[in-house]
Amino acid sequence: MTVLELLQSTTAYFCRKGVEQPRLNIEHLLADTLRKKRIELYLEFDRVLTDRELEPLREKVRQRADGVPLQHLLGHWDFFGREFRTDHRALIPRPETELLVETVLKQITIAGSQPSRVVDVGTGSGILAITIALERPQLQVFAVDISDDAIALARENAELLKVSDRVRFSRSDLLSQVEGPFQWIVANLPYVPTAELSCLQREVQFDPVLALDGGKDGLTIIKRLVESIPAKIASNGSIALEVGKGQAQRVRELLAQNCYHDISIKKDYQGVERLLTARYG
Repeated sequence: MTVLELLQSTTAYFCRKGVEQPRLNIEHLLADTLRKKRIELYLEFDRVLTDRELEPLREKVRQRADGVPLQHLLGHWDFFGREFRTDHRALIPRPETELLVETVLKQITIAGSQPSRVVDVGTGSGILAITIALERPQLQVFAVDISDDAIALARENAELLKVSDRVRFSRSDLLSQVEGPFQWIVANLPYVPTAELSCLQREVQFDPVLALDGGKDGLTIIKRLVESIPAKIASNGSIALEVGKGQAQRVRELLAQNCYHDISIKKDYQGVERLLTARYG
C-alpha cells in the first residue's frame, strides 16, 4: 500500500466512523508514525509502506475511530507555536485558549510598568503559565491546580520547554495554597454544566471530568474564584477568565456585583463571547 492509498482509504474509514476532519487526522497519524512533517507526505505519495510501518499505525487508527483524541494518540500538540505534551491527565490545548494568552500578553505590554507576579489558576497541562513565562521572561509566574496528575504533566511540559526554574507549580484548590499579591490572575476553569457532560462529543469524554465539570450552571468554580480573588490580588490588579458559550454576560454581572471594574468581553475566532478581563480595587 502506498502513502496516497493509505491516506485515501483511511480517510474514507474515518468518515464512516464519524471522525471530524478525517483526512487531517490520518495525515497527522501517518506523519507521526514515519517521523516526518505532514507536508513531506505530499512528496512521497507513491512510496510503498512496509509492514513494520503499518503495524503501529493500524492500532492508532483503530483507537482514533473509537474516539480516542488525536492529541492523546500523538502524545503532543501545538499551542501558541510550541509543542506541549498531551495525555489523559489534563485538557487538550484548544485554539480558543490562545486568545486568553494573546489578550494577557497585550495588556501586560500596554500597561507599561511590567507586573511582577502572575498566577495561572487551574493550570492543567501548564500551557498558559508556560507560554506567559516564555513570552515575558521578566515575570514571576505561578501555576496551581487541584489535580496532582495535572501538576505532574505541567511540570513535564515546563521541563520540556526549559522553564522549570521560572514557573512555580503547586497543588491548590484555586488560590488557597498560594500567597499574593498577584498583578494578574488568569484562569481557564471547568465551565461545563454537570447535566451536559454526557452530551459532549466523544473525544471530550477522554478528558478528566474534574477539568470539565463546572457544577449545576457551569459557573460554580468560576464564582468561587471571583469571590476569593480580593484576598490575593494586588491593588488595581487584573484578571482574565475563559468561559463557556452563553456564559459571558452572567460572568460580567458576577464581576460587577463583586466590585470589579473595566470589565471587557472578547469573542473567540468563532464569534463566541469567550473571554472576560477586569480590574479589581
